[in-house]
Amino acid sequence: MAEYRLMKGNEVIAEAAIRCGCDGYFGYPITPQSEVMETLMLRKPWEETGMVVLQAESEVAAINMVYGGAGCGKKVMTSSSSPGISLKQEGLTYIAGAELPCLVVNVVRGGPGLGTIQPAQSDYFQSVKGGGHGDYHLIVLAPASVQEMNDFVELGFELGFKYRNPVMILTDGVIGQMMEKVKLSDYKPRWTDEEIKKMHGTWATTGKSADRDYNVITSLELDSGRQEQFNHKLIAKYNTIKENEVRYEAIECDDADYIIVAYGSSSRISQKAVTIAREKGIKVGLLRPITLFPYPTKVIQEMANRVKGFLAVEMSAGQMVEDVRLAVNGKVPVEHYGRLGGMIPTPNEVVTALEEKIIKAK
Repeated sequence: MAEYRLMKGNEVIAEAAIRCGCDGYFGYPITPQSEVMETLMLRKPWEETGMVVLQAESEVAAINMVYGGAGCGKKVMTSSSSPGISLKQEGLTYIAGAELPCLVVNVVRGGPGLGTIQPAQSDYFQSVKGGGHGDYHLIVLAPASVQEMNDFVELGFELGFKYRNPVMILTDGVIGQMMEKVKLSDYKPRWTDEEIKKMHGTWATTGKSADRDYNVITSLELDSGRQEQFNHKLIAKYNTIKENEVRYEAIECDDADYIIVAYGSSSRISQKAVTIAREKGIKVGLLRPITLFPYPTKVIQEMANRVKGFLAVEMSAGQMVEDVRLAVNGKVPVEHYGRLGGMIPTPNEVVTALEEKIIKAK
């Protein structure tokens, strides 16, 4: 029987982690995502499932604990907010370079620097373009509801283990702090050590035995030729992800003359803007990227052949808009509308921006 609850987005992340058989959470408190760890501590999953929940001494320590758990083939995760995620970047690039699965949740706040504890979407570049050093990508999921906060925890682990790659849920303080009715996932048991050996024994550090040698997990390769080959291997994996894992939602796009592109909380605001614009006789649609990497580039390319312009709506100075422009490739105008520093746009502001930046300008 389905179980429904009224919960905060951050609380749901914690509950979903327990229910999907997560083995370990390692984190450090920072607003506006502290409820993730607080909920886990209140729930005491170590008594229920044996899941480890640990407040590390720092964000750097937390991501390296994730690195160790991931190397053992375990379902492990962390969460933080913008400056805390910055501190995790070195560990994340090591995890990507070692081809390990893990889940990272970023509940974005305004920046740069310590900035504000209010919501923003200004971590797009950091999340989608790598963030740390080297040629690598995270798989990035952008929920637009508390329900998707629940659903994307399990999906994140599924994609992480499918591609042996770190996955990020990129959300913000709006969705992290808002309360909605959510259908919780059914409980799944944690994998046993024997199941991990059977499923992931070719790469996980499950120990040497009579029938198998030990595995060495590292992101270090001092031979330039072999490192280049490994980079090409990663590129091939990322191209496979681009072909198979693009997710998006298209709303009122079939007859649209103009397209708003927005993700996360901005997409919810923009959906109302679409309704207001259509009541005014403006045919507008909304494209909501669900995966930010891989990005729905081909969908935007196709739309650019039949619409008159795009407006990217973000709570930033303009980051995702660059990917929209790359996809459109100059075929039609692409403009950006954003609020900064924790300010949240209204649907009417979005409609006004569409009229002034795209329609009248044309």
